[in-house]
Amino acid sequence: MSKIVMNHGAGGEMMQELISKHIISHFPTMSSEVPLDSMDDSAVVGDVVFTIDGHTVKPLIFPGGDIGRIAVSGTVNDISVMGATPLAIGCSVIMEEGLEIETVDHIMKSMGDTSRECGVPIATGDTKVMESGSLDRMVVTTSAIGKRSQHLDDNLRVASEHRVIKYNWCTDSNLAPGDAIIVSGTMGDHGVSLLSFREGYGFESNLVSDVAPLNKMIERCLKVGGIVSMKDPTRGGLANTLNEWCSKSNIGMDIEKSQIPMREGVVSACDLLGIDPLSIGNEGKVVIGCIPSVAEDIVKALRSTPEGKDAAIIGFANKSDQVVLRTEIGGRRVLEAPSGDPVPRIC
Repeated sequence: MSKIVMNHGAGGEMMQELISKHIISHFPTMSSEVPLDSMDDSAVVGDVVFTIDGHTVKPLIFPGGDIGRIAVSGTVNDISVMGATPLAIGCSVIMEEGLEIETVDHIMKSMGDTSRECGVPIATGDTKVMESGSLDRMVVTTSAIGKRSQHLDDNLRVASEHRVIKYNWCTDSNLAPGDAIIVSGTMGDHGVSLLSFREGYGFESNLVSDVAPLNKMIERCLKVGGIVSMKDPTRGGLANTLNEWCSKSNIGMDIEKSQIPMREGVVSACDLLGIDPLSIGNEGKVVIGCIPSVAEDIVKALRSTPEGKDAAIIGFANKSDQVVLRTEIGGRRVLEAPSGDPVPRIC
């Protein structure tokens, strides 16, 4: 009998298969602009954008953040990348008996601080305690609702002047050949910093998580116009995001590896451990697909914010069906979707 393994929750192909075949296949279908089975970062129910996310980070507190900051940031970002404005957050906290109250205070304060930072209140919640040994100290589940951004219609109008736009939101299926692919900053920071801290590798003392709410940065980009797709490359990293876009939009991509921003410490750590930094999860970055004529303006808008100062155009969509990575020496290789994130329990 088949059993659940860690890679089933790691964001790659195994997780996609688990969700599609063994979870949502049992649920009733719904008629909406962005339903559950589209497997976007959020669903659209009537005129409400809705998402939910569970967090099982290990350790609970790490350099640059903690499970509370990830919970608020990740949920706000899932609403924002659809082209929506997040309005309110719901929070469920399950704690293990024996957890230090000081740790609880630290994490709850972090959630409150992040909520104030992004301007999205925590409006409702639930708290449970389970026996010692029944879970790993604390699990946080956050949900959020949002509404269509006031800038989304104008943003899509700019894109529609260039080509036909298939969907009325910034969905995974909205890309077309010729679209530019942009990343808002360095890849792999979160996963490598957490792995280094958790395992005691100490690759770089200044390597910290990138976890951050991105709603204000994304709103600035929507004002520029011409964006058709957005996604935060969490579990499975950039490689998973690009392959998911290609599969859903029926396109391919040419990506220039030399244009992908990565910190030297991240690259060195991944070389040492034999893992691909493009398959490692991020918690404070966004990948953007836009019409090519506005790409430089989107990058300029990103770079005007602290979170997007390292933004870059990394490639373009094409008519093939693969993500092809062009290396610094002129070689080409297919960038495949990972089976799972090589660093588990990071979000």
